[in-house]
Amino acid sequence: MRIALFTSLLFFALMSSAQVNPMNVTIARDHWGVPHILGKTDADAAFGLAWAHAEDDFTNIQYVLLSGKKMLGRVLGKKGAEVDYVVELLRCRDIVEEKIGTLSPEFLKVAEAYVQGLNEFAAANPEKVLLKKAFPASVKDYLAAATFSLCIISGMDELLPKLLKGEYRSLPEPLPNGSNAFAIHPSRTSTGEAFLAINSHQPLDGPVAWYEAHVMSDEGMNILGGLFPGGLCILHGVNENLGWAHTVNNMDKIDVYQLQMKEKSLQYLFDGQWIALEKRKVKLQVKGIPINIIKNVYWSRYGATVQTPKGFFAIRLTANQSITAMEQWWRMGKASNFSEFYKALSMQGLPMFNVVYADRWDTIFYISGGKMPLRDKDSTYDWKGILPGNTSRTLWTDFHPITDLPQYINPASGYLYNTNHSPFLATAPTQNINGKEYDWTSGYETFHNNRSARFAELMAETEKLDYARFKKIKYDGHLPSKLWYPINIDAFLQVSGGQDTVLKSVIDDYRTWDRSSDQESRGAAVFRLLLAYITDVLHMHSGTLTGEQALSAFRYAKEHELRYFGKTGIKLGELQQLSRGEKSLPIWGIPDVITAMYTETGLNGMLKVMAGESYIELVRFPKNELPIMETVNCYGSSHDPKSLHFTDQMDLFMQQQTKPMTLDKKRVMSDAVSIYHPGDKIVISKN
Repeated sequence: MRIALFTSLLFFALMSSAQVNPMNVTIARDHWGVPHILGKTDADAAFGLAWAHAEDDFTNIQYVLLSGKKMLGRVLGKKGAEVDYVVELLRCRDIVEEKIGTLSPEFLKVAEAYVQGLNEFAAANPEKVLLKKAFPASVKDYLAAATFSLCIISGMDELLPKLLKGEYRSLPEPLPNGSNAFAIHPSRTSTGEAFLAINSHQPLDGPVAWYEAHVMSDEGMNILGGLFPGGLCILHGVNENLGWAHTVNNMDKIDVYQLQMKEKSLQYLFDGQWIALEKRKVKLQVKGIPINIIKNVYWSRYGATVQTPKGFFAIRLTANQSITAMEQWWRMGKASNFSEFYKALSMQGLPMFNVVYADRWDTIFYISGGKMPLRDKDSTYDWKGILPGNTSRTLWTDFHPITDLPQYINPASGYLYNTNHSPFLATAPTQNINGKEYDWTSGYETFHNNRSARFAELMAETEKLDYARFKKIKYDGHLPSKLWYPINIDAFLQVSGGQDTVLKSVIDDYRTWDRSSDQESRGAAVFRLLLAYITDVLHMHSGTLTGEQALSAFRYAKEHELRYFGKTGIKLGELQQLSRGEKSLPIWGIPDVITAMYTETGLNGMLKVMAGESYIELVRFPKNELPIMETVNCYGSSHDPKSLHFTDQMDLFMQQQTKPMTLDKKRVMSDAVSIYHPGDKIVISKN
């Protein structure tokens, strides 16, 4: 057994670059199981991050990696094969091969070390490997997976299925998802410290669920924050001098073109000439199917091209135009001041994301970031619609410099925020920038949502914030005085229960509701069921609710409460649960409040939270000390049901409490529960 393991380890070590000696890497696990990783170099730390994260969630990391190798169908069947097809369609591996030279040698060492860590973990834990042929993985496999992930989060996951059915633009979400980020300048706080709230809303589980880690090296890395499975560095968090939070922005990042095809051929018209589509045959291997499935993928001058019931359409997006996103995140985490941070942002490797920033040097900053195309502003093209695919006038090849993007630094109001709403509504009304001064073809958001409107109300109520007030705002669960859902639901206030006294009691619970989403609220429970009726029964996405529809919604709420709970007047926490494994807790939050929660139908009429509030990091920046941080994750650090850390943060999370964290290496080591080198827990274990 030992000989076999040694042989396996030797094989994988030879196949990888073997640049990292695991003895140069130390992993210290705290009381909550959070890994604090120490390396002599940034590459050592990346190796350690890969190992620690794999210990906690190797399955989801493998799903990400398998997408880059176009092998997901062999593990997940048809669903995975669809991913493999899209990776081929978008030429994720091709773009990596073409642009690998754009990455710095310093970053490539980090990427190689991270992949080495995954390879060596797989070799040491063969029983956890989903597909033996997936290992050893290469840096190019990893970068292809990262490119695909950014394409998906840029909107391909919603666009492509609709396009293949002959549809196009998605309807607005009736229950908008989103994230929060707030930065408060020292001039606006009672203690003279900057405050930062890192509060992304994500799925609570799976390949885009937040994982918490602390990464340190002797080359200047010292950062704690969140990353997704397969992340080789912190994606948003706090280092010794600064921190940042991301939210998703929804400007126009993808263009769709209808090609003018020559009859009975694969040629399309472009600037007066007929050009042949590039065609490849893709072999998809699907679990459970003994033969390969052959699919055609096409490519035009615009990019990935698909055949649909309505003809051939090309898709051009910024996410597969570059492979420098991971390097940009790594450099953001290495920055020691705003100038260095802005220089990292200027790489524009990220195709999207708002950034809300604060530091201990009295700077707060916000940018609606991304890689925005330089489109033809003088044209009459509908850039949000279907574009003509027969002219170079619609084919953009260059991008706006970072200075062209909407951004603020130290507004007089003393605060900046984003909740996935307009970049032109990022601070006090008198301090906002004018959206008309920016490229109209970029399609920037111009609207409030409920979270942004509520935050604006709360900030208008106070002059200077102490930290307790800052936390109270972050955990505010009320809807604003004016609602900003895509559907006008005023009809809910007009209905009458008639002679039905039980129905009248349900209506009264709603009418007397204070718009809070506390788990004790009866009105919030009714409202959540009303929203469920709109989305699941009426399938409404926009428009105005009629009186009859509103009455039907209240009847639905009444019948649901009686059927599953035997009474009306239930509380939100009775209806809605935070569940993992055998543990379930009553939970607060409804769609589009600051403490937002989004649910799916569970057993016995319960609603199970599946997205929303997840990883939370709240930060104070004293002038001459390390940042003061507190964090919480919705479940725990481990995906292993047998682990103590599978659900150990759930009670904290439900009670809206946090755990203190530190960047102080001495405190980390003295407070650690276990300390070890990757692959050898016995050497320096404290237990």
